[in-house]
This record gives sequence, structure tokens and C-alpha cells, in this order.
Amino acid sequence: MERFLGPFSPQLYAILRIVSGLMFAMHGTQKLFAWPGDRTPVDLASMMGVAGVVELVAGLMIAFGLFTGWAAFVASGQMAVAFFMTHFPDGWNPLLNNGEKAVLYSFLFLYMAARGAGIWSIDAAMGKRSRHPANADQAHRT
Repeated sequence: MERFLGPFSPQLYAILRIVSGLMFAMHGTQKLFAWPGDRTPVDLASMMGVAGVVELVAGLMIAFGLFTGWAAFVASGQMAVAFFMTHFPDGWNPLLNNGEKAVLYSFLFLYMAARGAGIWSIDAAMGKRSRHPANADQAHRT
């Protein structure tokens, strides 16, 4: 499978970054604007309101690839705090305490913070050098 998909890893990472950033931003729009869904918007001055702002802004920055490392680091931290404040009191297991999304987002964004935006990003268009060039794996093999 690595031979088949390996050559496309920069593009697949960009798609992962874009989709996960947009999904995270939608958590923010749901909290702040009650969209999508039919919930009531949260108070902006509440902890959930601040979380909604972070999710919306960081999610869009990640999706567009603008200061991706910093945005992903903040988002990762927020999800770690969300897990330990909201889910962990109901038990340590994320599958049983409904914290699975928080754990996955936290580690996904932590990886993105380390890797950077990659291709198809504003960071790349501004000439910021990626920490992982497209052929880095192949260079280590030779």
C-alpha cells in the first residue's frame, strides 16, 4: 500500500488538514451560531463560548493552512483540556466516557503542529518552508 499511496502523501496530508480543520470549525459554528443543528447558541463570555471561538478560528486557520503549527497546537491543547475537564471525570476510557473525538482531535492536531501546513496552504504560498519535505521519507531510505 505504501508504494501505491506513498507518492500521494503530500496531497493526502493536505486533504486531512483541510477536512479536519473544517470539521473542527463546524464545532465552533455549532456552539456560536447554532449551525448546523437546532441547538441554542452559547454565551460568548462562557467557557463554551471561548471554546467555540477557538474551534472556529483555529479550525479555519488549519483548513486554510495559515500559521498551521500554532493554530494546531492551540487546538490540540484545547482538546486535551476538554477531555480531562469534561470526559475524564466519567472514567479514563474515551470509548466509555464519550471523549473519543477529543482524544483524536488532540493527537491529530498535535501531529499537525509538529508537521506544519504542507502543500495547498497559505503558509506554503507565503514561502514558509515545510518541516517535512515531500520526499523526506525517501531520502532517509537511501
